[in-house]
Amino acid sequence: MNTPDQGPRTGAGILRTALRRNVGAMASGTLLMGLYQAGETAFPIALGLIVEHALRDRAPQALALSVAALAVIITTVSLSWRFGMRVLQKANTTEAHRWRVRVASRGLEPVARDVDLKSGEILTVATEDADQTADIIEVVPLLISSLVAVLVAAVALGLADLRLGLLVIVGTVAILTVLSVLSRRIGASTREQQARVARAGAKVADLITGLRPLHGFGGNHAAFRSYRTVSTEARHQAVTVAKVNGVYAGTALALNAVLAAAVTVLAGWLAFEGRIGVGELVMAVGLAQFIIEPLKMFSEMPKYVMIARASADRMALVLSAPPVMTPGDGRPAPARGLEVDGVRHGALRGPKFQVQAGEFVAIAAYQPRAAADLAAVLAVHVPPGAYEGEVRVGGRPLSELSVAAIREHLLVNPYDGEIFAGTLRSNIDPSGTGRSIREAVEASLLTDVVALHRDGLDHAVRDRGANLSGGQRQRLSLARALFAGTDILVLHDPTTAVDAVTEQLIARNIAQVRRGRTTLVITASPALLDAADRVLVLDDGVVTAEDTHRNLLARDADYGRAVAR
Repeated sequence: MNTPDQGPRTGAGILRTALRRNVGAMASGTLLMGLYQAGETAFPIALGLIVEHALRDRAPQALALSVAALAVIITTVSLSWRFGMRVLQKANTTEAHRWRVRVASRGLEPVARDVDLKSGEILTVATEDADQTADIIEVVPLLISSLVAVLVAAVALGLADLRLGLLVIVGTVAILTVLSVLSRRIGASTREQQARVARAGAKVADLITGLRPLHGFGGNHAAFRSYRTVSTEARHQAVTVAKVNGVYAGTALALNAVLAAAVTVLAGWLAFEGRIGVGELVMAVGLAQFIIEPLKMFSEMPKYVMIARASADRMALVLSAPPVMTPGDGRPAPARGLEVDGVRHGALRGPKFQVQAGEFVAIAAYQPRAAADLAAVLAVHVPPGAYEGEVRVGGRPLSELSVAAIREHLLVNPYDGEIFAGTLRSNIDPSGTGRSIREAVEASLLTDVVALHRDGLDHAVRDRGANLSGGQRQRLSLARALFAGTDILVLHDPTTAVDAVTEQLIARNIAQVRRGRTTLVITASPALLDAADRVLVLDDGVVTAEDTHRNLLARDADYGRAVAR
């Protein structure tokens, strides 16, 4: 976790790494695809030879040999294409997976990276950009094999007449020169499109996360208008890229057709002048028709190289971003609790409190912003250097602890804990430890959800828990937090979406399941406040009172109004 990342930090470096890792697959793929293109090129050459010799001599043996040669060529073309593409696509898919995992792991690191991208944008980088970067694995072998086809055709035509071979070579160079200019335009347009699509994706993610509160204060229409603006910009840029791609494809096709026509006309004129034979004319016309396909592939490769480079540059933004903090390498002392000492961040104005080991403490925050800021600080979403004061876990400051040690001893479960596509079981035990999850399911009262479905804990859950109610999602998130069994557990509003009776039972279950372990609950729930050993009142960013829930109700009218339901 603390080892410096030695991976590539630039788009060019990412592409070099991808190519270096797949040298073997690319060599095999290039050989097979080169064999395929050579076979394709050999077909019109063989037809020309058949016309020139076998049909001229009218020998049955020569004709049979020619048919056998054509069969060998066709078989070679079929098998080399099939196995060549299989090798290249497997390498492409594997390499894309590697970069997806790497970008995703960077985005999911407990210590945030100092990158000017939102989670939705990082998701786009981890999917589309990773796939387009890995396409370089196929692009290079296809580029080389297309070059092989063009060179074989040029040599074969040059043997018939030098002018035919020179025409193919000069024409190919001219086509690539024109298209290289257009490919740079495509690269620039594609980078801008990817950035705008990523921003639109990030906006969608923000809207989905905040849809309920947006509806609450009537801000949904303004938010939707904001998304429409971003989405429209992405659409306009996509149209621009499509136009550039259309111009590129049309230009490439036209130039290739012109070259093929020029070869055909020149060959016909040479045959008319008697400088080449009928068989050579057949070969030249066949090659002129065939050469359009490898020329098309050859001319499209610069475009894909530029797209891959643009995607690699975007991945480099994530992979090369420095962490917002440098974690230490220490570990918390055993049998020590949690301390917050004068933290000033956001709405927090220097609260001081301590939760002893094994204690169950609740915090009643009168301002939701202060509760959210406290949860963010404890979850290390805010680096220790970004706020005044200190948070200590097991008697040691967070800045001195390794991220692995913090996560091992301290878990902060947010009120909007993410639910993943999978099953109820995989959401509670995402690591697949195999331990029994029954206690966590019963404590969170997720038992009724399990009983509703024939598959029980193996019931399928959609992404973001779309097929669960708000209360079911919240209880599933709570079950996951309780199952983790960390020494220190911080819960932020774990029961806001459940009814009062269920909330009462869950509060008792949490106190029972967490007995002997340190638990801090940030909540305004009377049931959870009553189940705690003591309650801290957080008002205007500082701790203003401390006692049991019932004592505070009896002597503090403000407290009673704040937690009354």
